[in-house]
Amino acid sequence: MKINTRLKKIGDLVEANSSCLDIGCDHALLDIYLVKQNKNIRAVASDIAEGPLEQAKNNIKREKLENEIEVRLGDGLSTYTEDINTVIMSGIGGRNIIGICKNNIKNFKKVETYILSPNNYQEEVKRFFCKNGYFILNEEFVKDKHFIYQIIILKKGKKKYSKKEYFFGPVFLIKKGPLFREYYEKEMKSREILLTLLPKNFRYKKYLTKKEINLIKNEIED
Repeated sequence: MKINTRLKKIGDLVEANSSCLDIGCDHALLDIYLVKQNKNIRAVASDIAEGPLEQAKNNIKREKLENEIEVRLGDGLSTYTEDINTVIMSGIGGRNIIGICKNNIKNFKKVETYILSPNNYQEEVKRFFCKNGYFILNEEFVKDKHFIYQIIILKKGKKKYSKKEYFFGPVFLIKKGPLFREYYEKEMKSREILLTLLPKNFRYKKYLTKKEINLIKNEIED
């Protein structure tokens, strides 16, 4: 069964012997990949919608993995149970990820490891998790077709980060590399376009946008 580059990268970052809850599992392709890696990973595929979950069940059955992957219908962290140590959320908007956690704050704080790949608002996601008892263990970029995605791994614990570290990602700032440059070049261009579109009375927004452009420029030209 084919799996896209983004999901494969997420799967490769899951630790051996993990018990995973994949929220918004869609067709359970990640879960199938996880249990086929011979890393003793247990997977729970969870989705709020019955349609994708039915397709997930069909895919699991086709791969003869009914005894390896459990399927749960439910809203976000309501499908969490205490035998799970890793929660994965991928392909979801950053603010939706935060909303999922806020909607079940009790279960949210029980999870040892989060592996996240938000579609947007990555900085907000990092700030939310780090203010609620997690630190950024690792960050990876992955390019899938024409898009570059962030993958963020958070563990229970505390670390302080600067504004710059939240903006770029503390691990990304250390690693950098070609995808870092390509990603932030695009981010800089999008802000340059935004500057031309902002009305004159949006002075503070213009100020912040210019500040971010200079921040990015200094980092990728360093």
